[in-house]
Amino acid sequence: MQLIHERVDRQTSSNSRQRASARRGIALGAFSIGLGLAELLAPKGVAALIGLPNTRRTRLVLRALGARELLAGIGLLAQPRSAPWLWSRVAGDAMDLALLGGGFTKRRSGVGRLIAATAAVAGVTAVDAVSAARQTRNPPLNRVGMPIHVFRTITINRAPEDIYAFWRNLANLPQFMAHLESVEESGQTSKWRAKGPAGVPITWDAEIVLDHPGERLAWRSIEGTTTVPSRGVVRFNQAPAERGTEVQVELKYEPPGGALGAAFAKLFGKEPGQQIAGDLRRLKQVLETGEVLHSDASIHDGPHPARPARTDDSVQLKGAAE
Repeated sequence: MQLIHERVDRQTSSNSRQRASARRGIALGAFSIGLGLAELLAPKGVAALIGLPNTRRTRLVLRALGARELLAGIGLLAQPRSAPWLWSRVAGDAMDLALLGGGFTKRRSGVGRLIAATAAVAGVTAVDAVSAARQTRNPPLNRVGMPIHVFRTITINRAPEDIYAFWRNLANLPQFMAHLESVEESGQTSKWRAKGPAGVPITWDAEIVLDHPGERLAWRSIEGTTTVPSRGVVRFNQAPAERGTEVQVELKYEPPGGALGAAFAKLFGKEPGQQIAGDLRRLKQVLETGEVLHSDASIHDGPHPARPARTDDSVQLKGAAE
């Protein structure tokens, strides 16, 4: 069952659109820098090329427009999917068109070249406007809003059947998953409660979608019960040379952007993979020793010298393997 590796067409399409918009932004940024440098360094040549009379005022205006183009280009190369920088190009295009329009009233202007330049700028303006409008409708996703895929593994010196049995009793999960407060089972569904930001708990419902005793267990959140859809699978594979069991955990989260995504990031830390790795280390301690040991560095707030854990620093966990 391709629980985690399945590709959602909508997400793939979204990623393709984001890559295309980034490529357009980079191309427009490079074009802006090239045009800006030409207007700044060779305003006389640019004026002749587009049919404007070579006057002091024309050269000053072209240099000003070149500085704006250069700034917009640098901004787009740094942030190729930035709607504000794209709209700044549209504004600059309007200024270019105004300059060209004024050129038709000058006696020394080259009308043919002005017409060609105006048509070219109008075409570029259309591209800029469409790109800016698309990016405004589909802004870049906040980083915490991007799908999060986590894969971690650990070897535990217990039989696969024992570890499966411990994990299958979902009420045991809070013993080693630091962010969980409780898991209550009801048939194939369960209600999860986690520690949320500012002491506000987060709850959601989940269902078992695959259950192969001693081998594999998979679950997913139930639609409508959470703002952070998630799914996961844990595999219990016999480790080589009779070294116990290789436990593989694969999780996928789809956190939203904005405030909810920020709350999710705070809940799981900067790197969810590190959180899961820590959970697996605690699972190993629970199943191999019956307890999770905490050094002084982990039980004190703020900087504190790490010292060997004392007996009263350990957390005795009932329900672990005998």
